[in-house]
Amino acid sequence: MEIEWLKSLSESTGLKEIQSISQSSIQKLNTLAQNFSVDDALAVKKIEQTTNHDVKAVEYWLRQALKLEEDIAPITPFIHFACTSEDINNISYALMLKGAKNEVLLPKITSIISTLAALSVEYAEVPMLSRTHGQPASPTTLGKELANVVYRLERQMTCLTGTTLQGKMNGAVGNFNAHLSAYPDYDWEGHSQNVIKGLGLDPIPYTTQIEPHDGIAELFDCLMRINTILIDLNRDLWGYISIGYFKQKVKAGEVGSSTMPHKVNPIDFENSEGNLGLSNAVLDHLSRKLPISRWQRDLTDSTVLRNMGVGLGYGLLAYESCLKGLSKLDINLDKLNQDLEQCWDVLAEPVQTVMKKYGIENAYEQLKDLTRGQGGITKPDLHRFIASLNIPDDAKKRLLDLTPQSYTGIAQKLAQNIKK
Repeated sequence: MEIEWLKSLSESTGLKEIQSISQSSIQKLNTLAQNFSVDDALAVKKIEQTTNHDVKAVEYWLRQALKLEEDIAPITPFIHFACTSEDINNISYALMLKGAKNEVLLPKITSIISTLAALSVEYAEVPMLSRTHGQPASPTTLGKELANVVYRLERQMTCLTGTTLQGKMNGAVGNFNAHLSAYPDYDWEGHSQNVIKGLGLDPIPYTTQIEPHDGIAELFDCLMRINTILIDLNRDLWGYISIGYFKQKVKAGEVGSSTMPHKVNPIDFENSEGNLGLSNAVLDHLSRKLPISRWQRDLTDSTVLRNMGVGLGYGLLAYESCLKGLSKLDINLDKLNQDLEQCWDVLAEPVQTVMKKYGIENAYEQLKDLTRGQGGITKPDLHRFIASLNIPDDAKKRLLDLTPQSYTGIAQKLAQNIKK
């Protein structure tokens, strides 16, 4: 960032004391930035032992590194010209976050969404007993339940892709004070905006010494919502594995338990859930803390910002674990059908609804007496009740034709439409 600022100054025609440099010299500057090594970093840290200031150490290191470059040496006094440290740091962090979002996080989350969407379509027709409050409820399809998650994630992805990061290069308290003291007639606002836009960031015109971090908070808030949705998914899949709706594909040589040979544990979803919790804990603190700074600047944000990679890293581990878990899922049709066959009482809902349509009094109460707390009723029990109803024959036939497997509403359609 120091090099980008220096290049921008040398390329300006309105700063006559800062001479322009050749294209080959610009390439040398670019190479210096691109090839910055661990040894270079250690050299900066050695200077920092004296300065006790990291950005100033970078400035001194750059001057030393460029002092023998004949074309560049004359402009080295303008390294860090009129800048405060935060002019450099805020853009550096924004560029790292921009790269992390676009090159790492978005592709990984997109992969999860694509995988879930494909499973949603594949399992669109597979009926499944719902379990509201953990109890048998109106059937759905396995694909529809996955489609619910896809829809939620896609909505948050719109937020994530639309979240922009901001940058500022306007001096110690955001007013270009030092800039104007040296060049009072120069358009520093325009110059600063051009540099920031050229890096793919949004210039922010009003700041204190620091960029206020609202864009970072918005990004982290969106990631936290995505993480929360995935925690919900991980827990549901863990539960479906537990009751046998999914089996897990086994891999030769793997061990599920150190003492119980039969175990195939849902460890990928457990790992994902745990790491998502850690990610949200860190991102939540960052989101709440970073937009707050006493007066024009305090240093509490500086130490906190260094942990952005921790929060994002836990999220990345979680996304990879979730994808790994999804790749191991193997549907258990026998168990899904078995649970449906044992729950004919879930058809109490359509029966009482049709009874109400035809004006039968106390329809709900009649079905409640027949089914609630009875431990499940059988198909013959329900059919005898339906046969006794004083409703049109075609309505009675529709109810008699219903099964727990077929009573899924438009679940199949919704699941198949998730990719459209």
